[in-house]
Amino acid sequence: MVFNIMTLFPTLYKEFLNTSIIGRAVKNDILKFNLYNIRDYSIDKNKRVDDYVYGGGDGMLISADPIYRCYKDIIKNGNTKMIYMSPRGKLLNSNMAREFANNDSITVLCGHYEGIDERAIKLTSAEEVSIGDYILTGGELPSMILIDVVVRFVKGVLSNENSANEESFTDNLLEYPQYTRPSIYENLKVPEVLLSGDHKKIAEWRLTESKKITKENRPDLYEKYIKTNGGIYE
Repeated sequence: MVFNIMTLFPTLYKEFLNTSIIGRAVKNDILKFNLYNIRDYSIDKNKRVDDYVYGGGDGMLISADPIYRCYKDIIKNGNTKMIYMSPRGKLLNSNMAREFANNDSITVLCGHYEGIDERAIKLTSAEEVSIGDYILTGGELPSMILIDVVVRFVKGVLSNENSANEESFTDNLLEYPQYTRPSIYENLKVPEVLLSGDHKKIAEWRLTESKKITKENRPDLYEKYIKTNGGIYE
């Protein structure tokens, strides 16, 4: 799977793309990342990419031209799913990430300053995606979150193919508590059921704990779980 990243700050990705699970997937040729510096596509003699906002307002906007020039360069290599990290976009979730993972190529556009010229969004047919109801200085951190979420659904990235299907938010439930050795630490014991070897009882315990945690921490998700499963609000 190929990721193209359009940004004014490509150096921010150096460690992120070469570390841990993503780094291993790159070495194994499962993932490929191409970094595009939007500034390289500016025709301004000083490589300026931003300008004042029509109608007034604070801050500067990234102009449409360098973004569109960069995009046209990218699509010379074939079609790509275009995503713009934006606080006004659809909120990123696991189902969305799973759908994105079905693409052979994804291009992520990172804005900065006060954002980008609206025409750049329309000309590239970008889908706007948000990571939450808050504002950051740029789209680079959100793009890393998007990438990290999506690649977990790409075959071969995780050593255990079931991991992505058993984590929080699957079926609208948060993940149950997990433990490792030793069985007793600082007088805190691992629940006996997890030491029993009874897989049916373990599965029941995990589901109960997931529902309890979801109900307490994310009642909005718990309601979705109840509606989806036709259950009763416990």
